[in-house]
Amino acid sequence: QLQLVESGGGLVQPGGSLRLSCAGSGFTFDYYAIGWFRQAPGKEREAVSCISARGGTTKYADSVKGRVTISRDNAKNTVYLQMNSLKPEDTADYYCAAVGAISGLNTLCILNPTDAAYWGQGTQVTVSS
Repeated sequence: QLQLVESGGGLVQPGGSLRLSCAGSGFTFDYYAIGWFRQAPGKEREAVSCISARGGTTKYADSVKGRVTISRDNAKNTVYLQMNSLKPEDTADYYCAAVGAISGLNTLCILNPTDAAYWGQGTQVTVSS
């Protein structure tokens, strides 16, 4: 019954901001690293950001570095993706994914979609004027 649910997507103008949420249930949330990925029409799924199980490590794709901040509140079983200075090329369906991280609760943080074990249903982000 492990479940991940994304929310917070929508339509925003270039330069605007959105905060996406990834809520987990049915598993021990603070034992899983969480990654954010996106997929635009006609393109393959790509990594955006990841955070380790206890929040000690974060990573960002070069395409979003400086504009995106990932964080998590394990007490709420939720990971957030704060997105600022949004560009039209950020338009995509955004997904969160979970990976068991017992081997590195403070260090394991992957940006490879093939390593993800569980996926949410996605939330759509459209950046357009």
